[in-house]
Amino acid sequence: MEKKPYKSEKKKDNLVSEQAINYYTPMASRTINLMGMDHKKDFRPIKNESDLIHLIREGIPMQAMSHLMDMTGITALEMASITHTSDRTLRRYTPEQKLSQEQSERMIEVARLYSRGEEVFGSLPLFKEWMDTMLMPLGNKKPKEFLDTSLGINMLINELGRIEHGVLA
Repeated sequence: MEKKPYKSEKKKDNLVSEQAINYYTPMASRTINLMGMDHKKDFRPIKNESDLIHLIREGIPMQAMSHLMDMTGITALEMASITHTSDRTLRRYTPEQKLSQEQSERMIEVARLYSRGEEVFGSLPLFKEWMDTMLMPLGNKKPKEFLDTSLGINMLINELGRIEHGVLA
């Protein structure tokens, strides 16, 4: 009995390729919402993390940082520390002025963290309270103290994952 070849074996010149899928990430759009940015007037729609990278490269407007500060309760002095800028310099920015790529990236990281925290804790006020609480797993420091580095923000996101799964240190 002769074995029938698979369809892919019949034509060796056909290549198997991944379907063109638009990978939608709800976290990306929640991140933008937390900064008060409207994609209809401010930029193209944010569907995934690649779109966030494009936005970082363009620079986000200062008004997005101001909105994020209002939503998260981060003070101007704390934001200056987070962005490695003086508060005086931040005050000089006009609302429409674009932040640098580094500042924009930090804003996106902080917004992503707070979006994730809101998701894990069920509300933004509960997460903000956690961010201002000294925690033993973090060396008796407040989570807010780690916002000045990408590694610190990633550490907090990992901590949120442990909390979500009930794995407490």
